[in-house]
Amino acid sequence: MNGKTCLVTGATHGIGLVTARALAAAGATVLVHGRDAVLGAAVAADIARESGNSAVRFVRADFMHLDEVRELAEQLARQPRLDVLINNAGFIDGAQRRCTAEGYDATFGVNHLAPFLLTTLLLPKLEQSPHARVVVVASEAHRRAGWLDFDDLMNVRVGPWRAYARSKLANLLFMRALAARLKGSGVTVNALHPGVVRSQLFRGLRGPLRLLLATVARPFMRSPQRGAETSIYLATSPEVEGASGGYYRDRRRIEPSAAARCPEAAARLWSESERLTALSRL
Repeated sequence: MNGKTCLVTGATHGIGLVTARALAAAGATVLVHGRDAVLGAAVAADIARESGNSAVRFVRADFMHLDEVRELAEQLARQPRLDVLINNAGFIDGAQRRCTAEGYDATFGVNHLAPFLLTTLLLPKLEQSPHARVVVVASEAHRRAGWLDFDDLMNVRVGPWRAYARSKLANLLFMRALAARLKGSGVTVNALHPGVVRSQLFRGLRGPLRLLLATVARPFMRSPQRGAETSIYLATSPEVEGASGGYYRDRRRIEPSAAARCPEAAARLWSESERLTALSRL
């Protein structure tokens, strides 16, 4: 990865942190994204020290604010290059439903709209690098979403787990649409299921479910190191050079649900996402 620049979103904890460490150890310039500036700067410094790679730095944006996503994209557009974008940041809402600064459902906003906007704005920079890669951290939870409900994209009628499953389905539909748009460009995009990982993803949950995950289920959950394996594989392996539009689990390509393979749903979600992020006005 020497000479390559990689951006990992949500890289101050969990599998994002492990992924950033691995990329730094492989010699890449690593941009560690998070929303806490103090924590992020400390994490970047730790990675630089541990890896012996001084080309590690923190970039900040709160994905609850699309304006901050735009500011991050503008900042990164001034970088000399961008070879790998790993959309790793994830969110599950707690007992009280929250909204983004724009008034959108927080789960849909953070897990889909923010990475959609960031990736789309960074495409010109990615296209300048040969064999650039976009990696989307999705989830097998998408299978529990059924078909995407375009009449309830803001998840008014469902609870936090169904909202999360829908956002992961949106990740896969976005990946499918983006792969089609990037065909022949030299930029590839693939998605993955990391497994159920011991991470801070579940920190917003409350009550018996959080207790269950913290006790009974915890021994059966993957470590962040194991969860990051497929992200690192898709970002670095020559085995997937040129491969695009795939969904992977444990470094093997698998078929997502029928709903995630629907081209009409992918196209409609793209249009809705452009409207919601105001990209349609550009």
